Amino acid sequence: MATTGRGPQGPLTGVRVVELAGIGPGPFAAMLLADLGADVVRVDRPGGSVIGVEPAFDLTNRNKRSVLVDLKAEGGAGQVLDLVERADVLIEGYRPGVAERLGVGPDACLERNPRLVYGRMTGWGQDGPLAERAGHDIGYIALTGTLSMIGRSGEPPTVPANLVGDYAGGSLYLVVGVLAALQHARTPDGTGQVVDAAIVDGAAHLATMIHGMLAAGSWQDRRGSNILDGGCPFYGSYATSDGEYMAVGALEPRFYEEFTRLLGLGEKAPDRNDLGRWDELRALVADRFSTRTRAEWTEVFEGSDACVAPVLSLREAPDHPHLAARSTYVEHGGLTQPAPAPRFSATPVSVRSGPALPGADTEAVAEEWGLPGLLTTGKETTG
Repeated sequence: MATTGRGPQGPLTGVRVVELAGIGPGPFAAMLLADLGADVVRVDRPGGSVIGVEPAFDLTNRNKRSVLVDLKAEGGAGQVLDLVERADVLIEGYRPGVAERLGVGPDACLERNPRLVYGRMTGWGQDGPLAERAGHDIGYIALTGTLSMIGRSGEPPTVPANLVGDYAGGSLYLVVGVLAALQHARTPDGTGQVVDAAIVDGAAHLATMIHGMLAAGSWQDRRGSNILDGGCPFYGSYATSDGEYMAVGALEPRFYEEFTRLLGLGEKAPDRNDLGRWDELRALVADRFSTRTRAEWTEVFEGSDACVAPVLSLREAPDHPHLAARSTYVEHGGLTQPAPAPRFSATPVSVRSGPALPGADTEAVAEEWGLPGLLTTGKETTG
């Protein structure tokens, strides 16, 4: 496994980002910008966050630097505005109106820096009947219909960790929005602007193809009944004899033919196009997989185009030969973690530093950003 260190900083080298500390999708979005080379300064609050993870293990703060500022104290907002004046991007994940009450809302920041991209990360968005309400990933994806698609037919929806809402529908859309707005701000007539990234918007947008299929009549509005949601017997996961699982995605006819040959289904298998016999076909596939261990089936399908893969755990994944060959996971500071993605031919990215510890970089940021007042405040705050 590769061990990273100081090295190429990526295509966003030179971009300065101020992140107002939060939890979940905001920090992950800022981490992605940092992975891509941006100089991300996280403004942590005295006393730390409520995420419950020790700062040294919070990988979403890798490649960043941290300063301590108490936004509720006199002069706190001014310290953030001084950073904003020298930044290209600000990211915050407060409820609507909170940043304004703290004195660091869009109007105050854009007045200080008219070309600033002000990224706002929320679950419900900046307006609408639910904008002021608390929420979490599961509620956002529930309301958009996304959660309803995940799981087995006749059973409760399966919660996909917080990957679909917080990170796919939230963080990634915020990053896309920030980069698009940054491009606009850097055009000759460009200006700064506010990016309103709502998880409900992103989670809904992720299902665009499914909505098209639904409109065309090729998708049923109930989970576990369609070709991509586990309803199809040749697109799903199956238990092996040792209690592990194999994932099958043999959609195309030629891949399916190879899959059935290697699985040993034989000629008795029903026609895959006969939806009325899908349950029968699924039972046959399940029965075959139950006869061998995951390792044995992995060997059977090794090197084939049957589109079958072992279902690995989080701890097993880094050791898979393909992922190891690509250094998809790296080790930094004794922590195994996913490497930055995607990859760039001219401006490689890397894990340059471990999780930023609250306030640890106040002196360096004060010097490099030309903010001696931040240094004084940082010492007073941490002392």
